[in-house]
Amino acid sequence: MNTETPILRVRDLHAHYGKSHVLRGVSLDVKPREVVGLVGRNGSGRSTLLKAVMGLVPPSSGDIVLADRSLAGRRPYEIARAGIAYVPEAREVFANLTVDENLRMGEQPCPEGVPAWTVAQMFDYFPRLKERRGTLAGSLSGGEQQMLTICRSLLGNPRVLLIDEPTEGLAPQIVAAVSDCIEDIHRRGVSVVLVEQKLTIALRVSTRMCVMGHGRIVREGAPQEIAGNDELLAQWLAV
Repeated sequence: MNTETPILRVRDLHAHYGKSHVLRGVSLDVKPREVVGLVGRNGSGRSTLLKAVMGLVPPSSGDIVLADRSLAGRRPYEIARAGIAYVPEAREVFANLTVDENLRMGEQPCPEGVPAWTVAQMFDYFPRLKERRGTLAGSLSGGEQQMLTICRSLLGNPRVLLIDEPTEGLAPQIVAAVSDCIEDIHRRGVSVVLVEQKLTIALRVSTRMCVMGHGRIVREGAPQEIAGNDELLAQWLAV
């Protein structure tokens, strides 16, 4: 069990979309080198939690603390510079820039004590990107854009990487490559918070899992504990 001090703390976080109360008091700790898998049905608040941590959805109340620095209410660029990176489900790339140019857009100076990443390492993860480095990002397949978005985020040298539905709609071989990448990222010292609809993938790559429902975390535990709880799966995950 990882007994280290959490690198990221979320405390009693609430968030709204208009009058809709989406996050209802979420508290979450993420420790160094953890992959925390967030699972739950659509509409449970998982993606909104990532967006709130990243500043894309303003928290209504609560706190978000990265390494003793409060980030609640900060702008996304401030949160990125503090050490949190975000891989959106929409695979947002700069369509009129090449693969190489997209990667360079993500580069930031590496703070002391944080794993440093290079473009060469990104090409080791995804050799296909190296082959396509001069191609406009808008011409890439969905899988290639997902690879590119992950790599661009890593080149910001984050302490914590938030990843939203990285395998949605991807071919099995690309799903495997993305899963392997996530596992290696955390081994190298980056904490990951992963929203993943495919339970088998979440169970494989996560070191700890949190089940969300109705805007709250209703259960957390080791992957094998979650997988073995049939009542929990039926109540909160079955479609």
